[in-house]
Amino acid sequence: QVQLVESGGGLVQPGGSLRLSCEASGSIFSIETMGWYRQAPGDQRELVASISEGGIVNYADSVKGRFTISRDNAKITVYLQMNSLKPEDTGVYYCNVERLRTSPHGVSYNYWGQGTQVTVSS
Repeated sequence: QVQLVESGGGLVQPGGSLRLSCEASGSIFSIETMGWYRQAPGDQRELVASISEGGIVNYADSVKGRFTISRDNAKITVYLQMNSLKPEDTGVYYCNVERLRTSPHGVSYNYWGQGTQVTVSS
């Protein structure tokens, strides 16, 4: 079993910053890509940012220049530093692992964290 546990959400004023963390635990040999998604009320879940095991990053256009994704492979943790937050960044943020190895020859797919609420409001 693999678990993803997020932390770091909260209420922040426009222009403020938050840092989200997601720690993976369980039967993990390695993780390829880790990502952050968000879902606002009434909207579909959307990709915010992702990072490969080698550090290649990808961002949604709406967060480029404001958000930074990083990971610590030793701690099996991915971070999302969010700066210059806007009200439209409000939503539930979910950590995702699309594909991981449980052993050198074992592969498992599609894990999600429980979500953490981010609210940007004055």
